[in-house]
Amino acid sequence: MASVILERNRKKRLEQGHPWVYASEVASVDGEPQAGGLVDVLNHQGRYLATGYYNPASQIRVRILSQHKLAAMDTAFFAERFADCLRHRERFLPGADAYRLVYGEADFLPGLVIDRFGEVLVVQLLTLAMDQHRSEIVEALVQVVAPRGIYERSDVSVRELEGLEQTTGVLYGECPRHITVSENGLKVIVDIEEGQKTGYFFDQRENRASIAPLMKGWGGRSGITLQSIAAEDGTLQSLPVNKSGKPVSFPYWDGATVLECFAHTGSFTLHACKYGAKKVTCLDVSAHAIESAKANVEINGFSDRVEFVVDDAFAFLRNQVKGQEERSERATGPAAEAKPGSKPAAKADTAKPMTAGGGRTWDVVILDPPAFAKTKSAVAGAVRGYKDINLQGMKLVNEGGYLVTASCSYHMQPQLFLDTIMEAAKDAGKVLRLIEWRAAGKDHPQILGVEEGHYLKFAIFEVRSK
Repeated sequence: MASVILERNRKKRLEQGHPWVYASEVASVDGEPQAGGLVDVLNHQGRYLATGYYNPASQIRVRILSQHKLAAMDTAFFAERFADCLRHRERFLPGADAYRLVYGEADFLPGLVIDRFGEVLVVQLLTLAMDQHRSEIVEALVQVVAPRGIYERSDVSVRELEGLEQTTGVLYGECPRHITVSENGLKVIVDIEEGQKTGYFFDQRENRASIAPLMKGWGGRSGITLQSIAAEDGTLQSLPVNKSGKPVSFPYWDGATVLECFAHTGSFTLHACKYGAKKVTCLDVSAHAIESAKANVEINGFSDRVEFVVDDAFAFLRNQVKGQEERSERATGPAAEAKPGSKPAAKADTAKPMTAGGGRTWDVVILDPPAFAKTKSAVAGAVRGYKDINLQGMKLVNEGGYLVTASCSYHMQPQLFLDTIMEAAKDAGKVLRLIEWRAAGKDHPQILGVEEGHYLKFAIFEVRSK
């Protein structure tokens, strides 16, 4: 087997478990490795470190598969790795029928992503070597998982960095386009052909469930209280009663009003409704995404509590803030001149039409945007984007309500994300209390020392005015 010998003065990332060898770290190559073929990786003294696959056209020259000698990437190799992946998911997600089965480097299979949607698997082959071993991967999946079908969604631009074209299609069996699976007791319809990435984002599973405590406890703000009322048989019942003393029949009287931005298939909307939200506004710029969200809301029986909006989230939030500020001005009028003896300034003309159509606020605002920084050079622009979206969002949270916000940009490091939100809070005149801080779910494990895998940041803040 050919060998790659590393530079003497390189950082010792490989010894700490990092799975990538960059071109700049390679001192020399011994033998004639094939593109996509296996190579042993040696330090400058010739000591064996690991075995990985090689691509001379990629800046990531070697991707590590094993810290022990490996003879071939054959069906048996993939079957063993897939069985280990399956055991991990069955241990931490017992009974789940949908999850990320293979998470690339974190499952010691760099360049390979596999999502499970019931009896159908969706595969992404991201590197040359994985593309070359498509048949072995399919054979091993059939052996270990016995799926009804395997569908490929290798329609991602990162393949072009490996000299590969984007491709999609059926690899095995029957693959219906729409598949209904379950998450946290909810039904979700997944479009494996046209949905984003592989059709669904599993990494927020536990995070979606974490919003449950935010969804109830809001009835008191409307003057609704629980009171003991005598029933016809003379027994006392605890019933919600409004300020006028009339019983409230609406079952979600204690629920939150919720805004979900960047909704995609409406996953946070579904969880909000499940946990008792009174009313949810589900927003996405994509009409296709909103149609998917509508279908998911309908099959779960939540249609009466959800409104759908097709709009750009930045524009929508700014419009609501502008409307809110305009309503405040109309209610209070412009400030009086600060001169002794001056007359109070007249109030705003309420007969004049408002220029902004917004002005709404919510108990909980959820922001789960796509990655704003896909490269290191895009970080400065991403910071502006995250600050803007969180600034506008927290302005629309009712006093003492909650901002739920996330970033899936790896280059937006955790401390930078928190600092950006803190700057937004300063400009908005808000005080934030961090209630919860989370990362990706258990089907997205992280190898310690591999910072590239620590991409998802998820936070819940209580929002108060200064």
